[in-house]
Amino acid sequence: MSDWKPKRFWKKAQAEACDDGFTVLLDGRPVRTPAKAPLAVPTLVMAQAIAAEWDAQQELIDPRTMPVTRGANAAIDKVRTQRDEVVDLLAEYGDSDLLCYRAAGPEGLIRKQAEAWDPMLDWAADALGVRLAVGEGVMHVAQPPEALAQLRNELAAFDEFALAAVHDLISLSGSLILALGVTREAVAVEKAWLLSRIDEHWQVSQWGEDEEATAAEAIKRQAFEDAARFYRFSLT
Repeated sequence: MSDWKPKRFWKKAQAEACDDGFTVLLDGRPVRTPAKAPLAVPTLVMAQAIAAEWDAQQELIDPRTMPVTRGANAAIDKVRTQRDEVVDLLAEYGDSDLLCYRAAGPEGLIRKQAEAWDPMLDWAADALGVRLAVGEGVMHVAQPPEALAQLRNELAAFDEFALAAVHDLISLSGSLILALGVTREAVAVEKAWLLSRIDEHWQVSQWGEDEEATAAEAIKRQAFEDAARFYRFSLT
């Protein structure tokens, strides 16, 4: 049974309006989520992207090639059913944001982190009213309660589809500030990813590239870009 994979059973996937927004039909039958909920999404462009993913499947269905479908499933089956818990979980990243933890050395890395990360923390202070404290090393840096409360408010304002995307942006980058920067178009997706990898890329520059690590990063980077695209689809 472990080798079983679902086979394509439809000829045409099509996006259509429905009572709760937009859905996808496979030969006229509406798609459902893994939890058997109706797949209803907020925008036509998201439904069209999902339909394109289903149309692109060959003989066997490969969920790895269907990031928009997976995002919609997560929004409906997971985020919608435990919204407060998801918001609380993501808000905790504000108290351990990657951008707040700086190296003690060498000087080149210290300078690189400051040049890359300080502008994003300044942006958060100006645009979000959130000034996070910065520390050295891995010891916990206590953040102002009012800053953490404001970050939670930012997260709580997202609907379940946007929140599903933001979940991935945060968990993949390790930074709530970078994720919010992407959603507000304060930083390009590609740059945000590179900012999240300052430490790793510094190590590569010092010790050389590891093929397995490079391959793993490529997968994560694609997932980060997919999450940003899903976020845009949730608004369009």
